[in-house]
Amino acid sequence: MAKKASKGGSRPIPRMEIDLDVTSEKGEELLEILRVRFESNMTRHEGLEWSKIQAKLEAHPEKLSSLNAMQSTGGEPDAVGYDKESGEYIFYDCSAESPDGRRNICYDGEAQEEREKKGVYPAGNAIDGAAAMGIELLDEEQYRELQKLGEFDTKTSSWIQTPAEIRKLGGAIFADRRYDHIFIYHNGAPSFYSARGFRGSLRV
Repeated sequence: MAKKASKGGSRPIPRMEIDLDVTSEKGEELLEILRVRFESNMTRHEGLEWSKIQAKLEAHPEKLSSLNAMQSTGGEPDAVGYDKESGEYIFYDCSAESPDGRRNICYDGEAQEEREKKGVYPAGNAIDGAAAMGIELLDEEQYRELQKLGEFDTKTSSWIQTPAEIRKLGGAIFADRRYDHIFIYHNGAPSFYSARGFRGSLRV
């Protein structure tokens, strides 16, 4: 559990930092990181070609900002699919464990505010963090799709999109992989843990 803030107002848990600033040089470095990751994990994206993905990214530089935010918070984004109807490539956070720069967070802003009123300060929240990054929280179906590409969250867990009827009652859901099975759990939305972050998706 997080410790209460001191009387001086210091926060024992560092706030989640989202870096959307991509200079020309940083953009080139990011593209190289993405290319190497893509070519090192071809089973995740059979039938996709990096050259076409890069061209799409260069035509939509604002997407590089989102990918940079995913990368800088430990998400290790990678292309996992292509939507033929929309012509968009789909990226997921593919880090082995829940992104380490997005942990110690509540589910949403309402839940975070509830904790902070009690003098307990999480690092942020998943819904607002994803929105600031320009990505969407994975839903249960997407999370299960991700797990078909490898073994993820074997030591951690990740918040996923929560149905409105569950959130209305104060809950939120998260998922992980244990015993070679995917588990979907529930928690109070204001809860936060050092081993739980969130995973997102981005369309380009």
